[in-house]
Amino acid sequence: MKYIEKLQYITHDIPQFTHIEQAQLACEAGAKWIQYRCLSKPDEELLTDIHTVAEICDDWGTTLIVTDHIHLNGKADIQGFHIENMDADFVALRKLVGNDITLGGSAHTIENMIRLAKEGADYIGLGPFASTNTKPNDLPLLGIEGYSTIMPQLESLHITMPILAVGGIKIYDVETLMRAGIYGVAISEAIHSADDFIEAYQDFYDAVKG
Repeated sequence: MKYIEKLQYITHDIPQFTHIEQAQLACEAGAKWIQYRCLSKPDEELLTDIHTVAEICDDWGTTLIVTDHIHLNGKADIQGFHIENMDADFVALRKLVGNDITLGGSAHTIENMIRLAKEGADYIGLGPFASTNTKPNDLPLLGIEGYSTIMPQLESLHITMPILAVGGIKIYDVETLMRAGIYGVAISEAIHSADDFIEAYQDFYDAVKG
């Protein structure tokens, strides 16, 4: 089974920090998992960014996951990909990248999750928990009730893969989510918009690790 970190920081296109600056700050805060999420740049610019982020992650022993862009596999030191398309064929993707690459997928329903588990995803990002400015979408918000309903269903189906809550999570939500059976959380806005990025990351780390 692949290593999946309980606290995952997701970089975004934001005015106050570049993706590289976010990666550097997260690593300085102790991050062991960074998901580079940039859907706005052409491949050449993406690879320039990713090579630098990969060097930072390598210096700190941090896993680097890239959102989508699976065609960049092998072109940079990327440990895995997170696929946001909930209809993506993970059997085909696994054949494309091989068994060593980590593959995570986004899900919103129990049906999404069952399929991802059957098709060999290594972990699932389940959301959105709450509204978020960094990744707006029109999916219904799950809230704690959604997670409290879905997690027992997964257990009854003997699906034990890591499930991470994602989408608008605040520090005070973490304890309740962990009690609901979530493996961990993926965070962006609550960290990068905080007065102190590093302190905010470490607060989430302490909350997730309990």
